[in-house]
Amino acid sequence: MKNKYSPRTFALEIVMVAVAIAFLFPVYALVTLAFKDPGQIANKPLSLPDPPSIGSFGAAWQSASLGSALLNSTLITVSSVLVLIVLGSLAAYFLARTATRLSYTLYILFLVGIILPFQLGMIPLYQLVNDLGLLGTYQGMILFYTGIQLPFTVFLYTGFIRSLPADYTNAALIDGASHLQAFAHVIFPLLRPITGTVLILNAVHIWNDFFTPLLYLGGSGRETVPVRVFAFVNEYTSNYGLVAAGLVLAALPILLLFLVLQRYVIRGFASGLKG
Repeated sequence: MKNKYSPRTFALEIVMVAVAIAFLFPVYALVTLAFKDPGQIANKPLSLPDPPSIGSFGAAWQSASLGSALLNSTLITVSSVLVLIVLGSLAAYFLARTATRLSYTLYILFLVGIILPFQLGMIPLYQLVNDLGLLGTYQGMILFYTGIQLPFTVFLYTGFIRSLPADYTNAALIDGASHLQAFAHVIFPLLRPITGTVLILNAVHIWNDFFTPLLYLGGSGRETVPVRVFAFVNEYTSNYGLVAAGLVLAALPILLLFLVLQRYVIRGFASGLKG
């Protein structure tokens, strides 16, 4: 029996089209402003560029020193994500394969870490980083992001490992492997889908974060891209063309990463929720 095209179906299509337009409009506005000169932005801010201009990209690159900012963002993001993958997967392996009161308590603590906003500990965290002499350093940012994102990372990995049959681990242990060897050679290769999810979700968060680098790296010369782009906005004037161009340049690396890993994101995230 064939499904008829009903008024309800038409209404749902209209709603979905409206939602798609609502999500795509900011992207359209951003790209449009990036390819306009100041005169076009002042007269017709939302029209198509006529003619397109790439002058804002060069000006943004030089004015905000986006080259060094991109290097700073890349170093902090890559290092933080690698540490999160190593620590998160190892912690999740212990929590998923150990049925003790300690493992259950630790898992609950990690869940609490997801719920509580880090703003509650903003001042103590800042003071701690300052006391350690890591204020304005890459190490301080990596340490901060590792601590903030570790609960969510452990949550995803734990759910995924619990969905894997324990026979894989038991077989390796019977063959004489240690738990670390079983994890490294048997379990971790099976974590590829959820690792892709962990990588992209953490990378997007760290790359786009503005407040933390502004607070911890401001004035150090190691500012990330969002902080450098913010230099185009002040109390009295805002150069929206440079802001848009800077944001487009900043979004390209993380967009390419998402396109490469997109097939892992939904599959890994859904698998991680099974546990």
